[in-house]
Amino acid sequence: MVLLGSPPATADSGGGTDGGGLELAVTLDDRPIANATVTVDPAKQIELTVTATNGGGTALKVRSVRVSGVALALTFFAYDTTAPFEVPAHSRVTRTFVLDMADLSGQAIGLLPSTVELLDAQRGTLGEATTVADIRGSFWSVYGAFGLAMLVLTVLAWLTALLALARHRLPANRWGRGLRFLPAGFGTGLVAVVSLSVLRLVAPEPAVEIPVVLGAAVIAFLLGYLTPHPAPGPADDETVRFPDGTKEFTP
Repeated sequence: MVLLGSPPATADSGGGTDGGGLELAVTLDDRPIANATVTVDPAKQIELTVTATNGGGTALKVRSVRVSGVALALTFFAYDTTAPFEVPAHSRVTRTFVLDMADLSGQAIGLLPSTVELLDAQRGTLGEATTVADIRGSFWSVYGAFGLAMLVLTVLAWLTALLALARHRLPANRWGRGLRFLPAGFGTGLVAVVSLSVLRLVAPEPAVEIPVVLGAAVIAFLLGYLTPHPAPGPADDETVRFPDGTKEFTP
């Protein structure tokens, strides 16, 4: 539900020039971030240059710039730098910020969809630009630990479902058996998304993560749905006798 409720961000979601917002052009260490994957090394300072174009008829006051990274609808890092400036109507202003993101090593690793935003005094977004950041962080960062935790929970979910299958303890109803396998499939999809990101193969953007997670969940549900009916146990009214025939009880 969280994934389905998080549409991908766009570069003009801050309102666009027609709606009174700012159109941004951003470079990171003199490299444009649009339609590119930019490398972020937490051990080095980053020079962020933002060119804001105001196509509206009112001057806009910027209070701060924010750099953030999101995956699976969760924000794994966010850096705010206060640097007030004004963009007059029908004008263009360029500002350069030097960011120290040393703490990023313990927050993220791999490919993450990232956003550069200009915020006003009320923390509203005046304009934003998106990119994919290749974070050279630690495997034991928050994002790496999140993926490891999901892996452990997914393995436990599969073991629980398969043990119930082996012991003939799954629900008699096919839909119930499918739902028993559903969490394991959902977890498998999440682990796949995080793994592809950490290995720097595919960024966890909504267009990728939603099909992968939902596809894995559907496959797991079908596996549970198609499992054989559990073997029937003893009848509730079955009478058990001792060898000497003198005692009996009903289990």
